[in-house]
Amino acid sequence: MENKREVMKKLDEIAEKIYGDLIKNEIPSLTLPTRAKSNIVFDEHFGVWKYGKGITSRAAKTLDGAYMLLRTMYVAEFIKSMIKTRKSSTLREMYYISEGWNMAKFSSQQDSDSIAEDLEVITGCLREDFRLRPEEDGARIIGNLVIEEVTRSGEKRRIHCQDDVGDAGYSIPYNVEKEKIVFKDADADFVLAIETGGMFDRLVENGFDTSHRAILVHLKGQPARSTRRFIKRLSEEKKLPVFVFTDCDPWSYRIYGSVAYGAIKTAHISEYLATPTAQFLGVAPSDIVNYELPTDELTKEDVKALKSELTDPRFKSRFWKDEIKLQLKIGKKSEQQALAKYGLDYVTDTYLPEKLAQMGVLKK
Repeated sequence: MENKREVMKKLDEIAEKIYGDLIKNEIPSLTLPTRAKSNIVFDEHFGVWKYGKGITSRAAKTLDGAYMLLRTMYVAEFIKSMIKTRKSSTLREMYYISEGWNMAKFSSQQDSDSIAEDLEVITGCLREDFRLRPEEDGARIIGNLVIEEVTRSGEKRRIHCQDDVGDAGYSIPYNVEKEKIVFKDADADFVLAIETGGMFDRLVENGFDTSHRAILVHLKGQPARSTRRFIKRLSEEKKLPVFVFTDCDPWSYRIYGSVAYGAIKTAHISEYLATPTAQFLGVAPSDIVNYELPTDELTKEDVKALKSELTDPRFKSRFWKDEIKLQLKIGKKSEQQALAKYGLDYVTDTYLPEKLAQMGVLKK
């Protein structure tokens, strides 16, 4: 993370660029990488997908463009004020605060979130450096993991993520950097990141974390940045393999993609968030066939999303090509909970052990 002086300096440089354009009687503008699937390339050094050389311009050539630059300046000033006063804000709060910015107020939170992301890309800083917090909570963790966390009072407290937590587990805070959280010990063989709360609770109730020496992470759907950063740190610092367990639909594959490859929206910080060694465990389209799972029909939106993933460079491996083509052929999707067709213990006694054995984690 950047120190506060460096962050403020980079924000000032944006204002200086706009001011310089005006002094030279030029149309004010800012440039940043094009944030689209067509402009992501594989970074060999980090093993993740990053933005390429495509450039987008934010210019005051139109009224909408001028408003965007005006709002960008207001957001930059708002961030500087929080850094100076040691305050923080949720993205939602920033959207409502803009109601007092007259012509610079936002018409939707999507617009304000987008400008916060633009500033990340332009400055190379993180949202956390800007003291902007997400609205959503972090994920839940259960497993033989000891964390040392700095409390609100500044004291360091050790938390065992099995013995010191209830059934809900340890909740990941939005800041998971080393000054806040240190991994003291991890007596486990792998990390299992799980999409749905129902499946996470099933594995916890069945004691899968203890019986199979696993650290269980509830992703809560599309995982928060803090969750992805936590998983990456855990994988790298404790040398644990990571497996992602999701529903069998195109939107769930993108959840896996955000963990392993990096999301298009945050491609500028993929090396900070993504875990390139993470493997997709299932549920895969071939599982629908092999395990004869209950299914639903693919919707038109599902089909469109699957076809889009066939052209997504993050899903270019033979595994993904074959699985997606199979799903389009059978026209079906399924959920993790569909495994309950065979009983409440089937997922922990049969399905997961079989899949993990195929991946070389458990002995057959």
